[in-house]
Amino acid sequence: MLILLPPSESKHAPTRGKPLDLASLSYPALSSHRRQLLDGLQELCRADAPTAIEALGLGPTQFDLVVQNSALDRAPTATATRVYTGVLYAALDHASLAGQDLRRANRRIVIVSALFGLLRADDPVPAYRLSATSKLPGGPTLASRWRPLLEPALAELAAAELVVDLRSGSYAALGRVPGAVGVDVIAERPDGRRSVVTHFNKAHKGRLARALASTRSEPDDAAAVAGVARRAGMRVERDGAELTVIVPA
Repeated sequence: MLILLPPSESKHAPTRGKPLDLASLSYPALSSHRRQLLDGLQELCRADAPTAIEALGLGPTQFDLVVQNSALDRAPTATATRVYTGVLYAALDHASLAGQDLRRANRRIVIVSALFGLLRADDPVPAYRLSATSKLPGGPTLASRWRPLLEPALAELAAAELVVDLRSGSYAALGRVPGAVGVDVIAERPDGRRSVVTHFNKAHKGRLARALASTRSEPDDAAAVAGVARRAGMRVERDGAELTVIVPA
């Protein structure tokens, strides 16, 4: 089983660690494309800060992220699950895993990044700013750039193992996965009315990711994934390969 995660916008910037080495990252077939994106992003941030701010969707007080992006080749790195610090990753709490649980998590987790394509949990990366919705000037969208590479790679992974896709829509657009188990989070009121969970959606997906990453079982279909979630105390409904996590409103 593989668990597809999005990255997070919020990141911890390592102060110590080796500089980025693209050749050391998992999925080396993506190295050339990573280098093109990395070089283009650094050049934009070095040469034209106002355009970079607009392209990256930053606010006027976030100039430090442009400076950060201008020197990614030299920036210290840490493992991806340490660099990503958003709500999903806080709930995943990868740093607290140890022994067999940690080894299972590192084997199962795949992160889909707008800059690096596919990453494993322990791949060393710097803090950066580039989201799936960023619009770099002079080229196609990031989805258009990545899809021809990621969809064949993800299809190959899905042919060998069950894939549970916990990505948001913008990151799912970088590469669809045939036959993946999809997950939604819905809030239910005491009277039975339901609504889509927005802010805490990522936290519930992080809890599910932790349960799946560390389970001793090897789920091979959506029903088995739902079983792992229920054993972790989650309420889950299943419709084919689509799971819905139900939480109190």
